[in-house]
Amino acid sequence: MSQLPPCPNCASEYTYEDGAMLICPECAHEWSPNEPVAAQPVYRDANGNSLQDGDTVTVIKDLKVKGSSLVVKVGTKVKNIRLTDQGDHDIDCKVDGIGPMKLKTEFVKKA
Repeated sequence: MSQLPPCPNCASEYTYEDGAMLICPECAHEWSPNEPVAAQPVYRDANGNSLQDGDTVTVIKDLKVKGSSLVVKVGTKVKNIRLTDQGDHDIDCKVDGIGPMKLKTEFVKKA
């Protein structure tokens, strides 16, 4: 049995061949094994679930807002996140009542 590469999108090891394409059953990503694959970072929440742009997440820890006396409370839902690879914060978002901010994936879980 040949060893197939893991999915470049979600790193799943359960890829399978369908004709000339490789397919991931977990995220439905399809790619050709002959094409060079650019390494895309996989963002995971505190529980290990993969995150994508547009997801809704829930904050799992009280987070102080730098330069302010405001606090993002546990359980705050943040909708329509945008994932970035700039700096040490992975998520650009708008938090209701606070405004635009950046969060780390380790402090959120997928809703």
